[in-house]
Amino acid sequence: MNFSTTLLLILAFIAANLPFLFGRIFFVVKPKTGSKSFAWRLLELIVLFFVVGGIGLLLEGKLGDIHKQNWEFYAVNASLFVVFAYPGFVYRYLWRRRGG
Repeated sequence: MNFSTTLLLILAFIAANLPFLFGRIFFVVKPKTGSKSFAWRLLELIVLFFVVGGIGLLLEGKLGDIHKQNWEFYAVNASLFVVFAYPGFVYRYLWRRRGG
């Protein structure tokens, strides 16, 4: 169980930063404007949140019964995912030079 939790946290950290590290929309389509807008990055972040949540459900199902969760659980997980995305956001918008 400890390995699954650690694996899921590492996966969530990586997935939360992916939208800010790659310039293609959903890692496939090159944007017509030349650079991906913040709205696309936010949409990718939301989709990846649900993908990581699905992986978490699969891991929990393999360990035993899946526990029913209330809205507070999902609010905390969404907040944690946004916090995990902070390094990618800083790299993309605050740290990198505009010309680079």
